[in-house]
Amino acid sequence: MRHCNSRQKIWLGNGIFIIWSLLYPYASALIAQPITPSRNLWPAKAAKIEGQPLQTPQALWEKQKDVLKDAMKTVMGPPSSKPLTPPKFTLLEEVDAGSYIRRLIEYETDPGTVTPAFLCIPKRALMKGAQLPAALCLHPTDDRVGHRVVLGLGGRPGREYAHELAERGWVALAPAYPLLAQYQPDLDQLGYLSGSMKAISDNRRGVDLLETLPFVQPEGFAAIGHSLGGHNAIFTAVWDERIKVVVSSCGFDRFVDYKGGDIRGWTSRRYMPRLLDHPIDALPFDFDQLIASLAPRSIFISAPVEDDNFRVESVREIVKAVQPVFKNLGKPAGLKAVYPLVGHDFPMEVRLEAYAFMEEALAAHR
Repeated sequence: MRHCNSRQKIWLGNGIFIIWSLLYPYASALIAQPITPSRNLWPAKAAKIEGQPLQTPQALWEKQKDVLKDAMKTVMGPPSSKPLTPPKFTLLEEVDAGSYIRRLIEYETDPGTVTPAFLCIPKRALMKGAQLPAALCLHPTDDRVGHRVVLGLGGRPGREYAHELAERGWVALAPAYPLLAQYQPDLDQLGYLSGSMKAISDNRRGVDLLETLPFVQPEGFAAIGHSLGGHNAIFTAVWDERIKVVVSSCGFDRFVDYKGGDIRGWTSRRYMPRLLDHPIDALPFDFDQLIASLAPRSIFISAPVEDDNFRVESVREIVKAVQPVFKNLGKPAGLKAVYPLVGHDFPMEVRLEAYAFMEEALAAHR
């Protein structure tokens, strides 16, 4: 029998390791629990509601959006009901970033409370009569630099979408996320039951702020985010119809598919502690409903094949479930999903595709 020498053993071991590294994401997906099948979200036919005349499926769908918000409130708590005037903001720092001006500001979100944010203004916006598209740029989880990461100011590379959009001529607002880095609001004192709802409120006030800027197009806004920012963008758009285009990178899968059904990652104070009040197979809402409710607006989804946080097979099922809703509302092109061969990342080629989608979709909604 022929024996391998030490060099051959090294080559053999390296070869096995490389093959296993390539196959692991697919093997682990097969070993994990079955993916929840897609479900029918679209009303099958017209119906009477409490003796009223027949409602079309489209009208029924509009009513379902309110039902969905009520379901979200059981987990996130209600939004702030305190009346607010258009938000004031304080300029803390201004930097010339080449093609745009980068301002660090604090803007009013709740009475007596401010949220830090970066406001990036392309220099062309300062020309007389200029009106530019605007986007909320919502950052991923980063407990060190927080919202600075979307400007390329520390943190992992590939998250600098606020900087890149500003260079493309977008007005970009990048607010901090509550209970991360230096932004530590007292949720109890402010009356919020979850960090998720506080973030939604902060983001909506950010849109209020963008509406006051004379160089911002008034016909609609975009929201873009990676990871935490990816689902933060979806949550916010469900609550704010002014957001016409959403980009979500590595932002979600079905809750029942997340980490084999272990949803504790979703239940910290900065997210939704009340999720644990419900059985995993009977949660009040899920991402297929959230995304479907955005139709006929537009959403770009990036779900990497090797993401170790959110399962790509689950995302594919969600996309399959929501496609009929976009189609029946006359906006099949409003839903786009890509599946890059990377891990939990937002690679340059996907970001560029997302930016082009945002520009085309926002123009179509005007």
